[in-house]
Amino acid sequence: MGMMPHMSRVTLLLSFWTGFSVLLAQTPRAARPVGAADGAAKLPVKRVVLYKNGVGYFEHLGRVRDRQDVAIAFTSGQLNDVLKTLTVLDMNGGRIAGVGYGSAAPISRQLDDLRLPLSEKPSLTEFLGSLRGARLEVKNGASVMTGRLLSVERKTRTGGGTTLEVDYLSLLTDSGELRTTEVSPGFSVRLLDAGLPGRVDHYLDLISAAREADVRRMVISAEGTGDRSLFVSYISEVPVWKTTYRIVLNGKAGDKPLLQGWAIVDNTVGQDWENVQLSLVAGAPQSFIQNLSQPYYSLRPSVPLPESVSALPQTYEATLMPGRSPLSGVVKDPSGAAVSGANMKAFDANGTLVAEARSDASGAYEFAAMPDGPVRLEVESAGFQRLTVNGVMASGDRPARQDVTLQVGGASQTVAVTAEAMPLQTENAQIGARAGAAGTGRMLGSGAGLGGTGRSTSGIGAGKGGGYGAGTGGGVGSGMFRAAAQAQELGDLGDLFEYKLKEPITIRKNRSALVPIVQSAITAEKVSVWNDHAGLARPQRALWLTNSSGLTLDGGSFSVMEEETFAGEGILEAIRPGEKRLVSYATDLALNASSKQAAEPQRVSRVRIIHGVMTHESEIREKKTYTFRNEDTSARTVIVEHPVRTGYALRSHIEPAETTAQWMRFRVPVDSKQTAALGVEEARSLHTDYALSNLSAAQVEMCVRQQSINKPIEEALRKILKQKDLVSELDDKKTALEQDMQKIFDDQQRLRENMKALRGSAEEKALLQRYTQQLNEQENQLEKLRKETADLNVQHDRAQEALDQMIEDLSFDEKL
Repeated sequence: MGMMPHMSRVTLLLSFWTGFSVLLAQTPRAARPVGAADGAAKLPVKRVVLYKNGVGYFEHLGRVRDRQDVAIAFTSGQLNDVLKTLTVLDMNGGRIAGVGYGSAAPISRQLDDLRLPLSEKPSLTEFLGSLRGARLEVKNGASVMTGRLLSVERKTRTGGGTTLEVDYLSLLTDSGELRTTEVSPGFSVRLLDAGLPGRVDHYLDLISAAREADVRRMVISAEGTGDRSLFVSYISEVPVWKTTYRIVLNGKAGDKPLLQGWAIVDNTVGQDWENVQLSLVAGAPQSFIQNLSQPYYSLRPSVPLPESVSALPQTYEATLMPGRSPLSGVVKDPSGAAVSGANMKAFDANGTLVAEARSDASGAYEFAAMPDGPVRLEVESAGFQRLTVNGVMASGDRPARQDVTLQVGGASQTVAVTAEAMPLQTENAQIGARAGAAGTGRMLGSGAGLGGTGRSTSGIGAGKGGGYGAGTGGGVGSGMFRAAAQAQELGDLGDLFEYKLKEPITIRKNRSALVPIVQSAITAEKVSVWNDHAGLARPQRALWLTNSSGLTLDGGSFSVMEEETFAGEGILEAIRPGEKRLVSYATDLALNASSKQAAEPQRVSRVRIIHGVMTHESEIREKKTYTFRNEDTSARTVIVEHPVRTGYALRSHIEPAETTAQWMRFRVPVDSKQTAALGVEEARSLHTDYALSNLSAAQVEMCVRQQSINKPIEEALRKILKQKDLVSELDDKKTALEQDMQKIFDDQQRLRENMKALRGSAEEKALLQRYTQQLNEQENQLEKLRKETADLNVQHDRAQEALDQMIEDLSFDEKL
């Protein structure tokens, strides 16, 4: 069958929204009630689309004449999904008078309505207790009592060394006598109250009905004139369809392996699928279960206030990966020269570190992925003040640029600036409105959907009514028979892809079928895989598949046939057309493997000097050697998975055949009865900074011994050390003069104290004159020392300026 017949006029479109029967049009009073099941015709299934998330899309199409009912049977579980998604169309001038279905309150609610306080599984004592106050006739052996039930109670009876729990029933007889009898095996009760036997019988009917088949009939009432088409569609819960593959390895050279794919489909919906168009969609549209078919009773408060019914708020997971806004720029000093090796850190609006980088030799830096919104940059480099740039804006995939200028100073000083606003692009107001992209409105209501190239009814069901005709999927490969399905990508539905059976299929209810969906030659290389992190003793036999079928292969199990013999099996994830994937299926018992790790000491590979900072770029090199021995009579190709490690760069001359997020894969050929090895050498870069103003002769000597600087750099550093020695010598002279002046100050203080103690005698006057002469001489010495100190200060300042200039002018960038 193609898709639903084209309608000259759509009279009514019904999308069911809640779980109770609704009249969609006013019918005459004499008309039969909606949902009347008498004489209702069946509406056959014509199209089924099964999804990987456990739901199926069903289409029914049949003929109705004049005023007619059609019936579809569902289980309660199916009915909930049907009520959410039901669409009914009466073609050619007809209309839908209404839709009805069997409804039943929960059994607990029905038991409450009986006004008989019984649970679903009562004992005899509980049943009798629920009859308190009822008139009963009780027989116990030859004794007969008639009256109203007062109570049923359990008592403990002891006799003959045995303790028993016994139930006693108490009646108030018509004469007013209170009588009690034991509930024994010969005990019987007859209900005398009018209506009570009927309520108990109804209770038993309810309990018995719970064991009956859970079938809910939906009856659709169509009204019109003449012969018309009736279309019904909905989704329903179904078993997940499974995929399994066979890979046949051909022994002839040049022949490609054959890939055969099968889908396992189960029909458990309660009705036969006769000549239905079946499509299998590998995807998981969002779907949920809501109990709409069960009558719902809200819990109301005891006070007479209205209860507000609100929908629960929907929550979504936090961002896993930040945005993809690139940010780049150049780091410069006040003179405009590039500053290399500057440490760049980027923080988002919440203060979280989102990226880190270093400026290169030209001062350029780049962050490949920034989150949308304002970003704070922090820039640090030895010899410069720390710089903070606030308000750097990143937006979408548009590149952002922020150049920074560092000021000379100490790292403890921080300068904060605000980034300039990014210019608004006014030349093109289009934002992501690609042809056919979501949000442009171009694809809405087009009718394009699951049906491929079949006819579509524009605007109906948001494109669900795709055609039943031949799809546009790729052809099948060579083989003795062709696959019974065509595969195609559902581009408008995200990552969904569809296998559509070319011919109608019949699957009886509660039966399953194995349907061929792929038959194609593929490109595959037989290899052995070694990963010493997997904890396996030997390499694994594997196929390096390239999906050359032109189809998207759904994930599932696969088995390998080689030389007409079962060779192993494994698991295959979904593979897009042209994608390459490595899959293992057996253990390679003929191949032995081992690995050995070795490391070299740290060595400096590059020296840079700029703005008074010497940076050593060194490397720690590590080498891992993989060794393989092939004991088979045929050659092997071993794929070695070596881990990708953060901060390490490959230094081997051998490039990996491919790289994943976690592994580098190297190809190693191993001939028969031979041994082969693979050496993977990696290096981790380290950066060590030295401030030249603090550099000592011992450090220079150590660098010379370690060969971490070359001869020109050594000579330049020794000139700086010589100038530092001159500055240090002048500092020592200044210190000596200051010490001499301090001694004179101390001696003058002593003389002044002595002069205060003299009384004026002849001897004391002579002593006073001598003290005065000493003070005069000391003052002359102080004057001389002050002049020498002033001269030394001038010399020191000039020497220090010369040293600073030498350090600032020194610039090297040497590879060792």
